[in-house]
Amino acid sequence: MTHLLAVDIGWGWTLAIKTVVVLGLIPLGALILGYTFLLKMMSHMQSRLGPMDPGGFHGWFQLVGDGMKFLQKEDIMPEQADRRVFALAPAVVVISTFLIFVVIPTGPRLVVKDLDVGVFYALAVSSLSIIGVLMAGWASANKFALLGALRAAAQLIAYELPLLLAVVGVVVQAGTMNLNGIVTAQQNGAIFGWDGLGNPYILTQFVGFALFLVAAQAELTQTPFDMPVAESELVSGYMVEYTGFRFLFFFIGEFGTAFAFAALAATLVLGGWALPGVHGGTADLLGPLVLFVKLMAVAFLIFWVRFTYPRLREDQLQAMAWKYLIPIALANILVTGLFKVWL
Repeated sequence: MTHLLAVDIGWGWTLAIKTVVVLGLIPLGALILGYTFLLKMMSHMQSRLGPMDPGGFHGWFQLVGDGMKFLQKEDIMPEQADRRVFALAPAVVVISTFLIFVVIPTGPRLVVKDLDVGVFYALAVSSLSIIGVLMAGWASANKFALLGALRAAAQLIAYELPLLLAVVGVVVQAGTMNLNGIVTAQQNGAIFGWDGLGNPYILTQFVGFALFLVAAQAELTQTPFDMPVAESELVSGYMVEYTGFRFLFFFIGEFGTAFAFAALAATLVLGGWALPGVHGGTADLLGPLVLFVKLMAVAFLIFWVRFTYPRLREDQLQAMAWKYLIPIALANILVTGLFKVWL
């Protein structure tokens, strides 16, 4: 950051600026995905007329109206709830999303913290949201909320492994866990000796990419993996007792995390901020836009699945993870390792 500003503003101001930028990305990413996919793409795919009407042109006022509705709702807390834990749970969910954005690079120098173990860190902190979910389910003093939280915990345990194993192939191929290093390896790579487009890992790690999307879908508890908030079974799961702004925090956490997972997937297999032949200051200037376009393409796939498939049963969810995704991920790592050694 100090290089870009060409002045030494001190570590305190640098940290403050980076913190504000990342904190701003979370609600902004949630608003972008919510408006683009939840209100517009789903409206077209399912022929829903409601979200296309408010405000006139393309229903632009729908998201504004939803936000005003949440802010005006009364903040209700159950009488027998653990008040401090109940109030803290939504913040814990959002904090886990904040920590993911810390290591996602949007340019050669546009990254809050360029960690050598960036991939490991991002996947580790992404699972912290389950602590907030368990806090919400237990503190609500509601059996439906507790059941939803326990389902979410079981789901996380099942799909954390395929999420991690799906990324190992990329790490093996790039030879680093540093996210900027993975981007650079793709930008400077070659396809059968031709380096015109670099070597985006989507060409060689398409299996890992598909596994990552499925596991991320489960981590986000989105359809077809939305058993923790199943309306027909648990009313609204671990969020059932939350209203108004506290409920909005869970919404921001879910869509902000979807934004972060899409950015992480775009970084790992689509080259992230990189464009062929673009380096230095120009890459810093164009990087955020390039990454945004790529992550929106990944987010489209995530929400397309959400709007298309029905909810799985709990036994089907567990069977998919343990019987299919994990063995496929292990086979992908084995094949990647063999090609790494031979080539």
